[in-house]
Amino acid sequence: MEVVILAGGKGTRLQPYTTVLPKPLMPVGGRPILGIMIEQLKRAGVKRITMAVSHMAEIIMAVFRDGEQYGLEIVYSIEPVPLGTIGPLRLIKDLPQDFLLMNGDLLTNLDYAALYRVHKESGCLLTTSACQREVKIDFGVLQVDLDKGTVVGFQEKPLLRLDVSMGIHAMNRGLLDKVPAGVPYGMDNLTMDMLRRNDRINIYPFSGYWLDIGRPDDFERANREIESLELTPTP
Repeated sequence: MEVVILAGGKGTRLQPYTTVLPKPLMPVGGRPILGIMIEQLKRAGVKRITMAVSHMAEIIMAVFRDGEQYGLEIVYSIEPVPLGTIGPLRLIKDLPQDFLLMNGDLLTNLDYAALYRVHKESGCLLTTSACQREVKIDFGVLQVDLDKGTVVGFQEKPLLRLDVSMGIHAMNRGLLDKVPAGVPYGMDNLTMDMLRRNDRINIYPFSGYWLDIGRPDDFERANREIESLELTPTP
């Protein structure tokens, strides 16, 4: 099981914190968030991690070096220009047939080994982990018939339950044959293109803990909860 970690973003949503540090080095409980992830991946059996880096790459490389301090191998792929979340994979020449792909700013107790195993057994090209989130709409929502110009329904401050992408995927290398080289191309582009082609995308539902620290309030929440959080993998 090998992993590609996307660690090249500028972290603009997390400013001003990320003015000095790249987002993967933001401290959660006194440790870089990416360091916590690497320790979890090591326990899951990962032997090799490729970090796709760009913004402040030299700082990330200086902190994690070759991975010896974590007991695994870390190598780096440097983006000359920003290429999105999928585009950087075209620069990595020695990808295995199947691998995990994840953002470098996540706090979760997802069982990475289970995700990888389910993906391999399915034989599909892409397996996306998903977590359900509740989103409260703070307005009265109208259901309208535009042709008649009338209101046909009403909900006061509805609560929506949505399946959201966790930013953790299991992927087959064959997908990259259809990814354009040298231009920005993201997971959103890949998903929409696969749906247009009627390619199968498997879902890996997850009900454990998951938090993306990309916004200041989520970063502060992660630091509040890390001490009491059980990071033992949850299938």
